Amino acid sequence: MSRIGKSPVAIPEGVTVDVKDNVITVKGKLGELSQEFSDVSVKVEEGNVIVERPSDAKDHRAKHGLYRSLVANMCEGVSKGWTKELELVGVGYRASNQGQKLDLAVGFSHNIVLEIAPEVKVETISEKGKNPIVKLTSHDRQLVGQVAAKIRAFRKPEPYKGKGIKFVGEIIRRKAGKSA
Repeated sequence: MSRIGKSPVAIPEGVTVDVKDNVITVKGKLGELSQEFSDVSVKVEEGNVIVERPSDAKDHRAKHGLYRSLVANMCEGVSKGWTKELELVGVGYRASNQGQKLDLAVGFSHNIVLEIAPEVKVETISEKGKNPIVKLTSHDRQLVGQVAAKIRAFRKPEPYKGKGIKFVGEIIRRKAGKSA
């Protein structure tokens, strides 16, 4: 039995969950998310969402925990929201935004201008003496992670000096230089 799949998802206050025709819809104060599901059954009982599988087939076992996690992430997203923070480490690395356009100066000949999805709120924090931070917030966990990964892919942190775009709190494995 899936340890993740068998635990029920508690529905937070102010969140409604509807299940119709293999589609689960979660509505809350921050937005609305829906997810199709297959090979499992989803029920809403007494303020909890319960995901059950019909058999112990490998495909059913795999999807049991997956859909339970997706429902839990949707419930938390529409009630609290999800945030990812990226830090730009390097001399002259800058970030600014006008609305949904993110402008990154990360050591290339031209700045990178990225149009961010309207569901994701972008904010840049630049303090003197500290590395610039790009803060992404949304109710959709998958979308926030995807946008953050796309931004990080422009200049991944390198192992010698640690320069690049990294997640706040990410530990970069460092290497010794030529002299060592």
